Amino acid sequence: MPPIVLAPSSATKGPDDACRPRCGACCIAPSITSPIPGMPQGKPAGVPCVQLDEEMRCRIFGRPERPAFCGGLLPSREMCGDDAAQAIHWLADLEAATRPA
Repeated sequence: MPPIVLAPSSATKGPDDACRPRCGACCIAPSITSPIPGMPQGKPAGVPCVQLDEEMRCRIFGRPERPAFCGGLLPSREMCGDDAAQAIHWLADLEAATRPA
């Protein structure tokens, strides 16, 4: 399997904070139950966050109004896979596995 290529986000704080360019999977796949600017009720799974920009980057990365849940999602081979489609699939599976029965 080829190595995952992650590029530093324009809003990252260090070399370990990296995202695949134009991915946005972590801003689309999971549900977020806490308020987000522009989405006061959070967002449902599979719906792009309104803070996702045209380059598929988070507009509120590193800012206090960014939900704590988002800060807990860190790029990794397991989560990111080889492309955005794999990342969305993995995150959707995680969402389904953690949903109350």
